[in-house]
Amino acid sequence: MNFINLGKKIYNLNNPREAHRFAVFLARCCLHPQRMARLEEFFTQSEILKKISDVYPFVYEQPTRAFFYHRSTFDERMTLVTDHMKFLTENLREDFLVDVYAEKPFELWKMPIDDETGDLHLVFYVKPGQRKESLMSIMFQLDDETPIYQILFWIARADLLKLDESCDGYAMWIGAMQGPNVDNAKEIIKVITKKSHAYRTKNLILYAAQSLARALNLQKIFAVTNEGYYANNHIRSDRKLKTSFSDFWEECGGHLTSDERFFSLPLIETRKSPEEIPTRKRAVYRRRFEMLDELDAAVKNVVKNISK
Repeated sequence: MNFINLGKKIYNLNNPREAHRFAVFLARCCLHPQRMARLEEFFTQSEILKKISDVYPFVYEQPTRAFFYHRSTFDERMTLVTDHMKFLTENLREDFLVDVYAEKPFELWKMPIDDETGDLHLVFYVKPGQRKESLMSIMFQLDDETPIYQILFWIARADLLKLDESCDGYAMWIGAMQGPNVDNAKEIIKVITKKSHAYRTKNLILYAAQSLARALNLQKIFAVTNEGYYANNHIRSDRKLKTSFSDFWEECGGHLTSDERFFSLPLIETRKSPEEIPTRKRAVYRRRFEMLDELDAAVKNVVKNISK
């Protein structure tokens, strides 16, 4: 493998910071020649893996950097990258995978909001800027592609970190959840929450991730805690969390695993029974559950269509 040519595809050498990262990448490749050779062997074993690594060469960079979660090792990062790609290429269509890794959003569901806001779109999305925390994301965005909320994740075997050795299948691993970063974020979220029958948008994006995990027949969902967030690998204080992942995961029915870096989340949200809902709110909850059922049906249908 020509690491110099590969690095030029990954980094913009006209940017001094990127040029420095390019030099560090070359050094790490030289320090880990056997690992990089195994990565190359994996991504050249089939045409689809070659195509994905061609449009998304970052799969060679991600194992070399302190990405995904706090105190991740080179071997763990290499395993989760190959697990993720193995699962996708064995289960999903080639055309979908090449398009999504070429940064083309793929719609799973949409909900009309109002004439001013337009529609809220739920999409599969992959962007190089997300590669520190993930290999893929599921995101809500507006008609103009303004990001609203997103769950960044990868798919790997559930026993990657021996969190649940009773499960030998695949799991969704959530590396981050991100909210909107626009001036009128509060106003947008207020409008979407009202349209979602008082269901918070961050709960809705987690519900969508759970729906996707079920549609893909994944057996577990793990999510990084505050302790497990990847930026804890670095000194810069401006990359630390502004909100608490751990508090939200616990609020949504998750529990801390034996590894303080990860929560285990339920595959499906527990719904209140009619008896638990005050009479005056039952109509709102009924409409909310109908919306969530529509989301589930749409996600299941799309996953069926993009499956082999």
